[in-house]
Amino acid sequence: MPHGPLLEALLAGQYICAITNEDYFTKLQRDEVREGLDDYLRPLNRRVATNDEQTVFFLAYRDIDEPAREHLKQQLSVVMSSMLPLLEWLTYVQEAMGSDAILTAGDTIKLQELMVKTEDNPSLRQRLQALANDKFFNSNADAVDAQAKQVAKRLVEHGYLLQPHANRLYFTVTGKIDYLLDLVRFIKDEENIPLDESQSQVELL
Repeated sequence: MPHGPLLEALLAGQYICAITNEDYFTKLQRDEVREGLDDYLRPLNRRVATNDEQTVFFLAYRDIDEPAREHLKQQLSVVMSSMLPLLEWLTYVQEAMGSDAILTAGDTIKLQELMVKTEDNPSLRQRLQALANDKFFNSNADAVDAQAKQVAKRLVEHGYLLQPHANRLYFTVTGKIDYLLDLVRFIKDEENIPLDESQSQVELL
């Protein structure tokens, strides 16, 4: 099958954007490539999906039958457990950097700059501490630099950030953030999936 490695990446659950894999991302922007992959994926009840802005590609179910519904419920449960801390992290970064813009694929985060701004602001220090202590980020550190590094490390592990150079503290936002925000908007619009706890974060969307 042409594009075998690309197909394997999608089946492994990867979210492909211009940051995570520019070559695969370029291929997935071509209609004929997506159609060829969809033909291959049809017996597996899968298809190539993207967000409205086409900044990220991933696999979705073609038909929501009972097995697919059960799997989606499990997936949603996992996402929901990480969604609140991730939304809180997004608003923390916005506040620290004094920006109204929501992070999106390709944005750069300079961790050293973020740490300096946090050190100088008691409110930001408190927010970072609460974030770092969340079970998703799982940090027991007291120092701002250790907390910030642990949060960034976990975001890299989960595919929301990419660290181009291991010895440099700057990170690039991946398209998985765009996917997360699209999912939040979808959940927010579905009356049967309440997100009351995260209303303050969701309102920024």
